[in-house]
Amino acid sequence: MPDPALRQSLLKAKLKALVRARWGDAVDQAHEGFLPGGAALRADGSAWVLAEDEPQRCLGAALAWAGRNGNGATELHLLASGGAPTLARRAALFDRSVRIYGIEGTTIHEAQPEPLSPQPALDPRAEALRPMLEEVGAECVVEEGILRAEVLGLEVARVEVGPEGAQLAVGVGKHDREAQREVRGEHQGPDELFEVVRLVAEHRVPTGFGHAAYHLAPERWLRAVVTRTPELVGARQLSAVPPPIPRQDLRQLAPAPAAGVGLEGEPLLVVCSVGIDVDLVPAGADAWLADGREPRLVFCVPEGDDHPVTRELAEDLVMPAEVVTVPEGWRGL
Repeated sequence: MPDPALRQSLLKAKLKALVRARWGDAVDQAHEGFLPGGAALRADGSAWVLAEDEPQRCLGAALAWAGRNGNGATELHLLASGGAPTLARRAALFDRSVRIYGIEGTTIHEAQPEPLSPQPALDPRAEALRPMLEEVGAECVVEEGILRAEVLGLEVARVEVGPEGAQLAVGVGKHDREAQREVRGEHQGPDELFEVVRLVAEHRVPTGFGHAAYHLAPERWLRAVVTRTPELVGARQLSAVPPPIPRQDLRQLAPAPAAGVGLEGEPLLVVCSVGIDVDLVPAGADAWLADGREPRLVFCVPEGDDHPVTRELAEDLVMPAEVVTVPEGWRGL
């Protein structure tokens, strides 16, 4: 594993070289800052941030660094090793002066916002298996054109459509599904699904702290709670909707949106998160854009997780947004 201090020095040097090539000697008077997986500089009211690790999730951290601790930066230049068009789309939803640049070798280019991609349609052959998923106690969620079975927000199976038609693939995550195939074969049904649903439900409880099923996808667990009890967030009705950027790993932080209507019948979008995730507000704004109804935007977090940075970023959006909390014991609701 590379030495963390050495890597941080390399990232700082990379950022300085890129800034010098584009903005000249401004870099010589710049003050250095630290961001995990990147580097930062500030000089004369401008801030430059290099996002090397998980660049698509860096906008919130970059905005927070540029706007806090007396930095005095009125313009942010974000240099990303990937995902620059997505970041440009999200940056346009903030009432800040933000420019996004993609990195190609030793040069940078200003990125233009990338339009959102429409969600793929669900294959009717997969839809035919929905009753079976619901009969064993799973909740059905459609994302990226895939019908998934969840237990309190944790995926336990999905329906895969191939040349032989729709087939059930049981398991918590990709690796578990592959292991289930090795043991049970390709043809899995209600019995196999019920066993996984039972196991996950047994540990997806407030006292299940020692089991992996307790810890995975907590933001989706919170979403499952608020869709079941929408009055917690001032809603009349809520349903899970896909995030604009698909989650690639069960362990990855990924704010979970739910769309519906408020108590007065107004369009409402609630974006759930657990812990302090500085990408919550940019991701939630992206979900607001994908919604298409111009809904009232609410960020939902447990008590204690409503960090001032989250509230400040929400206030900087071009659309009205608010942060609401649920009780610390939300897992038992």
